[in-house]
Amino acid sequence: MTVDRDNDLEGQIAEWRAYMQRRRELQHTDAEELEDHLRSRITELSESGLRNDEAFLIAVKRMGSLDELSREFAREHSERLWKQLVLPGEPDAPTAARSRRELLVMVLCAAVAALAIKVPGLFGLDLSGDDAGFYARNASLFALPALAAYFAWQRRVGVRVIGVLASLFVLGALAANAYPLADDSQSIVLTAIHLPLALWLVVGVAYVGGDWRSDRRRMDFIRFTGEWLIYFALLGLGGGVLMAFTANTFGAIGLDAEGFIQSWLLPCGAVAAVIVSAWLVEAKQSVIENMAPVLTRVFTPLFAATLLAFLAAVIWTNNGIDVERDVLILFDLLLVIVLGLLLYAISARDLAARPGLFDRLQLALVVSALIIDVMVLVAITGRITEWGFSPNKTAALGENVILLANLTWSAWLFLGFLRGRMPFARLEHWQTRYVIVYAIWAWAVVLAFPLVFDFA
Repeated sequence: MTVDRDNDLEGQIAEWRAYMQRRRELQHTDAEELEDHLRSRITELSESGLRNDEAFLIAVKRMGSLDELSREFAREHSERLWKQLVLPGEPDAPTAARSRRELLVMVLCAAVAALAIKVPGLFGLDLSGDDAGFYARNASLFALPALAAYFAWQRRVGVRVIGVLASLFVLGALAANAYPLADDSQSIVLTAIHLPLALWLVVGVAYVGGDWRSDRRRMDFIRFTGEWLIYFALLGLGGGVLMAFTANTFGAIGLDAEGFIQSWLLPCGAVAAVIVSAWLVEAKQSVIENMAPVLTRVFTPLFAATLLAFLAAVIWTNNGIDVERDVLILFDLLLVIVLGLLLYAISARDLAARPGLFDRLQLALVVSALIIDVMVLVAITGRITEWGFSPNKTAALGENVILLANLTWSAWLFLGFLRGRMPFARLEHWQTRYVIVYAIWAWAVVLAFPLVFDFA
């Protein structure tokens, strides 16, 4: 089987090479250099767990963003590339984009996650009753371990990495459930918000195959996160339509399906969708255009215009930001969205391309967000001065300080890049390091805040 796949790969490369050599503007030495580049990319992708045919398709597609000839090759072969992407093909077809084995493992992990959320019910914990707080704190523990297991299997990680992953998930479970917190404790809400973020970075360790020190691998995980969010949202919309039709069709014959939907379809489907969304992203593997960078191109100018209009309104009315908690949370979410737009724009950009209009729009977006973050920090400091520290205000203060540092340095790097004094790779390198900083903060909130504020 390995020999056959190697022969198929060489055949595909030969077809690509023949196409390159038909182009009169391409010298023989240029073709050899491009082929070496293609083979190195195929080797890199194969080492990450892809089959040879999958690695070839992805390498050709990615080279298309750097080389016009490769782009034309991908365009002329788009029908074959698309069929290899979306069609399962014959059981032994070497060009099948998703193997049956990988599909079965994904289904198994999704089923484990779906059943895991029903296990607490065996001990009398009601999902829709007074135990909703328990499910809120532990929501990420039902799905993310199965997702990490899927990536650990796919990346063939070692025993040591598996031990680290298991230890971190156990630590998260203890942090969510071991503290005897009062029902009205703010730490419960903070744990429900920050534990998924902390454990998502644990999933990232499995995604990169344990090579968390690599900037390139961390940026790959950032790209994956953006794509995963889009697929998860789409599955959620489709699930909402399915639940509506289920309730109404059974209601038409006098059967009440709402109990089944609330107890089984909604919770089990939600956690299973976490794994299915990841599998869809991995199955696509950038052979067709990613959606996150496209949406970034659309919304970056819109958000930049919105923030600039808001700052102009603040200057015109001479009004500061309301210090109410809900308003501050709204602004924090806005800043997180801005950061997400920045991350995915950086992840999709060609590092060798010259500065353009979109880069200047990004700088305007970052500077506007930076000014708003300073205003939010002033408002939070005012609340702390007046009412003292609390878990919510301390968490908001820490997150805004981290955002301030990131936005400030990002603005400086962007300015240096636009002026031709700094390579764009410095900005990408900084953002991947920032992800680690935020992961440390999320774990600090989950582990330390109950000790500091509830038991001090």
